[in-house]
Amino acid sequence: MTVRLRPHHLLCMLTYVGKGYTPDFTANYDVIVARLGAGEDIEIVAGPDDICAPLLAGAEHHCHNDSVVERDRLAGIDVAQVLGLAEAIGPGARLVIDSARLESMRGAFARGATRSACGGCEWSDLCTGVAAQGFAAVRLTV
Repeated sequence: MTVRLRPHHLLCMLTYVGKGYTPDFTANYDVIVARLGAGEDIEIVAGPDDICAPLLAGAEHHCHNDSVVERDRLAGIDVAQVLGLAEAIGPGARLVIDSARLESMRGAFARGATRSACGGCEWSDLCTGVAAQGFAAVRLTV
């Protein structure tokens, strides 16, 4: 199977420690992280993905906000640079996250090299703390 993610969730997954918007969100995210840890590939999508789409209660969810679309654009650029890709990661791109890629992405995140998409995110301080603690409590391992 394939996990569908929007680009900024490539950053969120690096510091996911079991906290989220709601208990249902967290339970679903745990399922996604387990799938990624088991080696499922990722397809990049625009808009709500496998993390958010199952939980949308209404059409006016923040997933559709311009700020989130911009967050995706910035994350696609940053992650592509870390992975040595020629173009920004966008809809239709496919990735596999192995241990080397995960380590590289976490290192770049900890150095601040992939944080341009994090501006204005309510989880930014939490993620900064997770990175500062060496990603000790993260749930995604491969």
